[in-house]
Amino acid sequence: MNQPPIHIAIVGAGPSGCYVADALGRKLPGARIDIFDRLPTPFGLVRGGVAPDHQGTKNIAHQFERTLGKEGVRFLGNIAIGREISCDELRAAYDVLVITIGALEDRRLGIPGENLDAVYGSGQFVAWYNGIPDGRDLDPKLDGKSVAIIGNGNVALDIARLLGKTPDELASSDLCAHARAAFASARIEDIWLIGRRGPLEASFTTAELAEFGELSRVATVVDAAALPDSVPDGMADEQRKLAGKNLEVLRAYAVRGEQSERPLRIHFAFNAAPVAIHGESRARELVLERTRSENGKAVPHGETFTIPADTIISAIGYRSKPLPGLPFDIARGIVANEQGRVEPGVYTAGWCKRGPQGVVPANRADSLAVAELILADLATRQASGKRGGALIDSMLAQRGAQPVDFAGWQKINAVEVAAGQGRPREKLTRLDELLAAAQA
Repeated sequence: MNQPPIHIAIVGAGPSGCYVADALGRKLPGARIDIFDRLPTPFGLVRGGVAPDHQGTKNIAHQFERTLGKEGVRFLGNIAIGREISCDELRAAYDVLVITIGALEDRRLGIPGENLDAVYGSGQFVAWYNGIPDGRDLDPKLDGKSVAIIGNGNVALDIARLLGKTPDELASSDLCAHARAAFASARIEDIWLIGRRGPLEASFTTAELAEFGELSRVATVVDAAALPDSVPDGMADEQRKLAGKNLEVLRAYAVRGEQSERPLRIHFAFNAAPVAIHGESRARELVLERTRSENGKAVPHGETFTIPADTIISAIGYRSKPLPGLPFDIARGIVANEQGRVEPGVYTAGWCKRGPQGVVPANRADSLAVAELILADLATRQASGKRGGALIDSMLAQRGAQPVDFAGWQKINAVEVAAGQGRPREKLTRLDELLAAAQA
């Protein structure tokens, strides 16, 4: 007697969701896998988070494209949990529910003046320049001479690098037209990259750091006195290796000097913690307190100083947003789980499982581990006979929802690539434009 197929719902079509779908599809050849996303477009942060001038990193989307195109796998874009469908309804329809929604909410600085105009979270800012529909209208103020970016991770470096590039240097990127225009008209003279801890504790990668040395109009400013003589022995091997490479690059920048003929300076300011933002209606100054690094933590030193900052971008991390009907760990900003298991039949993977740590490849190992957990649990369960996508399709039709399938995404993709005219693509950034292209 034939067993009924296993029905699997994955909420979130980013890297983690695609990795889980691929792994389960390989081990469960008869399974029916539906991948939902709140946006009409798949690939999550590969499309909406990876820097637009890092096209090599974005090439992983080709692998995910193959996953979404496989028999037994469906993409249902423009379907948000809590809007068109509920978690309870997904539980009722599917044998397995996997939550891979990422972490999209900016962590707050928690300092006076944070609510002034011209203060932005990096998630907001990146969504704006990457053309995510719900970030499209941010229209950040870039009309001043000084920008402060708080954070020492790759996102902070991405923002500074993109602001520092010339239009010609951005020509091979898929930076959206509205952001290209805003960057081209900006008259920024100083960008401050601010780290609460020292250069050895910075979490950016060496390749990202080294890119500043290739920018034609940028002078990198590093105070040699702020750099340690060596990397201490007490650090873990991997961290020690990264810190040593970063230190070499920073020393090279310090030796190079200010390059006064260049119109834009990017300052690396370490051991400086933000304590207040000053301004009347908008940000104008950032007050920083000097710190020292002790056991990997930033300890206040007591001395403060102020830098001009007409625009402030906070890149200090992200949180997941709670989904109605799912347990949530408020303190950690993640879906409450034990090693990926939320409750019987419900799982989570990626940033919403463990926090916003690691680049795209790091999500693969995490997703594969969760897929193995799901397979082990399925081996001890009887087939349920649930209706899966057939039940959900009828619900969505009754509610007038407009799901975008994989063919619809391919139409969007074709329109964007054609509009690129030599660039990788020109993204559609409005929801109505995306839906029109998908339905053409």
